[in-house]
Amino acid sequence: MVILFDRFNLPEDIYEIIFATKQQKIVAKLLIQNMAAKGGEFNKTEMSFFATTLHEGELIAEIDEPPFKGKKVKLSYNKRQFYDRIITPMKSMGLIYYDLYKKTYKISDRLNKELIRIGLLWVQEVRKQLNMPSQDE
Repeated sequence: MVILFDRFNLPEDIYEIIFATKQQKIVAKLLIQNMAAKGGEFNKTEMSFFATTLHEGELIAEIDEPPFKGKKVKLSYNKRQFYDRIITPMKSMGLIYYDLYKKTYKISDRLNKELIRIGLLWVQEVRKQLNMPSQDE
């Protein structure tokens, strides 16, 4: 997944930086809130139940978005798209870690570690380029 951002106009909400649509942002935020309520981890059954409840439009949540702020609303999101557009990108970016042996999804801080690594790669590249002799010499 590619994240394009303008460092001068960075939103305060991490979900707005990562996800393209308001609906994806709402669903991802709700997922993390539900996982946090369960100790930061869902097993496969719990994740499937969350996705199915969402797919059937039976998930009731309080959303902090302006038109719905403070109100409980029923949310609906396609199960396949939930896995394709929410879970898979979150796993690939390191926001969620899936343990193949325990079959659990965990909230992860790997995104932070990878962004630090990317920053270090950039610093190395800059140093390498600045220390190169000029073409005229």
